[in-house]
Amino acid sequence: MTAKFLVRFALLVLVGLFSACGPAASAPTAEQYVEPAAPVYEQPAAEYQAAPAAAGEEGLSAQSPRSAPNDDPADDMFFQNYGVNPMVDVEDDNLSTFALDVDTGSYTLARRYVTDGNIPPKDAIRVEEFVNYFEQGYPYPPERRAFGIHIDGAPTPFGETERYEMMRVGIQGYAVPADERKDVSLTFVIDVSGSMDMENRLELVKRSLELLVEQLGRRDQVSIVVYGSQARVVLEPTRGDDQRTILRAIRSLQPEGSTNAEAGLRLGYKMASRAFNSEVINRVVLCSDGVANVGKTGAGSIWDEIERHASKGITLTSIGFGMGNYNDVLMEQLADNGDGFYAYVDDINEAERLFVDNLTSTLQVIAMDAKVQVEFNPEVVARYRLVGYENRDVADEDFRDNDVDAGEIGAGHSVTALYEIKLYPEAEGRIATVFLRWQDPDNGEVVELSQDFNTDEMERDFEYADPYFQWTVIVAEYAEVLRESYWAQESDIGDVLSQARRVADELPRDPDVDEFLELVRKANRFAD
Repeated sequence: MTAKFLVRFALLVLVGLFSACGPAASAPTAEQYVEPAAPVYEQPAAEYQAAPAAAGEEGLSAQSPRSAPNDDPADDMFFQNYGVNPMVDVEDDNLSTFALDVDTGSYTLARRYVTDGNIPPKDAIRVEEFVNYFEQGYPYPPERRAFGIHIDGAPTPFGETERYEMMRVGIQGYAVPADERKDVSLTFVIDVSGSMDMENRLELVKRSLELLVEQLGRRDQVSIVVYGSQARVVLEPTRGDDQRTILRAIRSLQPEGSTNAEAGLRLGYKMASRAFNSEVINRVVLCSDGVANVGKTGAGSIWDEIERHASKGITLTSIGFGMGNYNDVLMEQLADNGDGFYAYVDDINEAERLFVDNLTSTLQVIAMDAKVQVEFNPEVVARYRLVGYENRDVADEDFRDNDVDAGEIGAGHSVTALYEIKLYPEAEGRIATVFLRWQDPDNGEVVELSQDFNTDEMERDFEYADPYFQWTVIVAEYAEVLRESYWAQESDIGDVLSQARRVADELPRDPDVDEFLELVRKANRFAD
């Protein structure tokens, strides 16, 4: 078993043994504040239709912990509370290590809640997935360089008790032109169970995949497996330019039976293995609401098989659909174990973003097992906190262990992490050194880069910092408020909205920025 599997399994074993702890009245230490693995919650579908939450209440209350939600029948919303990272004294631990993550599912899922008139449940919020949804404005790395490291910082505008700085660590991958994208062998594993009939979920899946197929060429290949009560093959491996055949197979799909996700995934990987081509990208694309009421898909069920296939070059992308009953935990963890990424499609515009606008980065991986280690200077930095990435933690001593699984990055992707840091008064010099380490998927070479960040590079005023930096801090604060983080007690959505309005005018016109402003306005009305 891999270390990654054992950690996840241990978390699930702890589910139900502990309940999440609320924040203490005074600032907690690292030992005091790290929350135990909290239960995976199920949320009755009927409550999703409830009125918006009042200020200070959860939009959807958490109920009924289950020890193995992915192996039980489920008609509810499932999320997991991974806790909130503590503030760490640098003299105790000056290293922060985590796996990079390009998932965005948490942001689009929360967007769906707000669009539908509800505050998202706090356990649905993963801050890094909010941050990484947005353009960061990083320059592409120089030619012949796979990645560039970008670091900047400024004082945070949120909170009044004590002055903290925010440090943005950005990783920008090289872009691959569309006409240079590697060929792909895609195996769609599509949930056609009865639950996919709700809200026309299956119809959105079909329209989304139509968009993807229309981007493929003759050297690409597509197979289709579906599952309801049983799994079956709908389309044998077919050339990508035979779009009429592929689209006819997709459009023929109809809801049927229960949800045997385990059977669908097993058959999907069997099909992907048959169609495997070592010269191309081999990817299983799971489209589902994550509800599994027949078969097993939890820890110890199919995860070993998914990890085994990933180690042999068949990765997994999980694309979530639907509300009212949806398993965010399963969809996110399947993608993690499959060395892929997780996205949630709430409308056809998001499908177009994923499968048309960002197709190359969606399909082509340029880095495997990518991880970051930040070494803070104890003479300059008193304490720090990594904002988000709670379920992407890597042991400091494992940073240079090439057998430890980490994150995957697609072509042209950027990945951003924010740190809240406290500097010693009048301290000058190196704040931190950022190390990036990854494996090249083509030649297996392990590469490491590093870059320093110094006090003279820190802006003295938030409003003078790079507008993209400002926007990232604002988006992160919105997520922190939504998840009721201890560290956002002095902020509210109104504070976020005020800052967002100001910075939006400084950014190039971007529909994602405009949409975010509208979402924050709506959420602010719900909270009043």
